[in-house]
Amino acid sequence: MNDPLLMNGIALAYLGDAVYEVYIRQHLLEKGISKPAHLQRTATHYVSAKAQAALIEMMKEQDLLTETEIGIFKRGRNAKSYTKAKNTSAVTYRTSTGFEAVFGYLKLAGQQERIDQLAQWCIEQVEAGGLDEEQ
Repeated sequence: MNDPLLMNGIALAYLGDAVYEVYIRQHLLEKGISKPAHLQRTATHYVSAKAQAALIEMMKEQDLLTETEIGIFKRGRNAKSYTKAKNTSAVTYRTSTGFEAVFGYLKLAGQQERIDQLAQWCIEQVEAGGLDEEQ
């Protein structure tokens, strides 16, 4: 397998998007939400580009990320993407790509405990209503 430290930020974000999404979907099912429309609507609070961008900024402000994770975030954020942001600014979209890259890197690096820790932190922030999604 390729060294995740050397991988393209977009490739890491591709995996990280799925890793984080599965974590959130499982959390919502465990909360007892079972209707598809309600699941989709609720998941958006956790997985939208705006939410992810706000979460990664909070992680940085609170010094939750390691130097390596910050480097991975920057690689994902700065990577050239050929997809357009939907319903958000390009800056927010790129920031959320950096967020996803961190989760992709952690998955490929076999750091499941760290994924659990960061994803749980994200869930707590969303559920506490502490996100400023107006970016």
